[in-house]
Amino acid sequence: MSGIAQISWPELPTAAWRDTYATLHLWTQIVGKIRLARSPWLNHSWHVALYVTARGLTTSPVPDDGRTFQIELDFIDHVLRISSSDGQQRQFALAGHSVASFHAAIMAALKDLAIHVVIDEMPNEVPAPIRFPEDDKHASYDPAAVRRFFQILGNADRVFRQFRTGFLGKASPVHFFWGSFDLAVTRFSGRRAPRHPGGVPNLPDAVACEAYSHEESSAGFWPGSGAVDYPAFYSYSYPEPRGFRTTQVRPDAAFFSEALGEFILPYDAVRTAENPDKALLDFLQSTYEAAAISAKWDREALECSPGQPRVVREI
Repeated sequence: MSGIAQISWPELPTAAWRDTYATLHLWTQIVGKIRLARSPWLNHSWHVALYVTARGLTTSPVPDDGRTFQIELDFIDHVLRISSSDGQQRQFALAGHSVASFHAAIMAALKDLAIHVVIDEMPNEVPAPIRFPEDDKHASYDPAAVRRFFQILGNADRVFRQFRTGFLGKASPVHFFWGSFDLAVTRFSGRRAPRHPGGVPNLPDAVACEAYSHEESSAGFWPGSGAVDYPAFYSYSYPEPRGFRTTQVRPDAAFFSEALGEFILPYDAVRTAENPDKALLDFLQSTYEAAAISAKWDREALECSPGQPRVVREI
């Protein structure tokens, strides 16, 4: 394996940054809930997601009466930055904050910018949630680990965006969901799906039902938890078609997790591959094909050749 591959896809052992991971997860929920409070509802909750930037994660512009503002978690300078379209800016260092003090600092900065936002202070999709203003338990920040995590997000975002170019049908942007703390991209067949049963911990059933309203093939990256307690890429189909889980997918390190009901590719299998980008693209494409073939999607109408810079798609 080349030195470039080793540098580009760094190690991220979950045990070494577990406390920072838990703290950062909750900080992103606070930031995401601010966007949620001000953004009109968009299908599949796309209005709440964060996006990878050259420096970290951002809300993108959020409406505020006659102006906009955006919040960025800068993982290079390790600061939280709020910028408004009228030229104002506030920021504070990430290190040294608990969830409670982070919540207090960001709300104070918003108030100082005359941005008045009220959010739901209870975390979502986490076990034993603690209200943000009361959470002094989570207070870890390892800048080196966060920087490695950000580097992985940047790589995954780049490959996911390339994968997305091969699809003409409805597809999500590549975006970061702060509830489940994962970077995801989703393709849709165009058909309605059966009503989702709900039951996601600390998430209203109505949100889950709306998110899974249409038949989909979704893939993403997350740092790991529960049955897969290590960083990994995943891919699932909703609803799961007959034959999906028994399909042979690529690369060889990928497998179907019965516990999670989705295909898993350990991050380390990508990181140590001779060509990490190809290994990940193989996983994305083969698991999508497993869903599309099993569910009999209209692939001829939905697919196209992968995009290339400065080359117009042939029609």
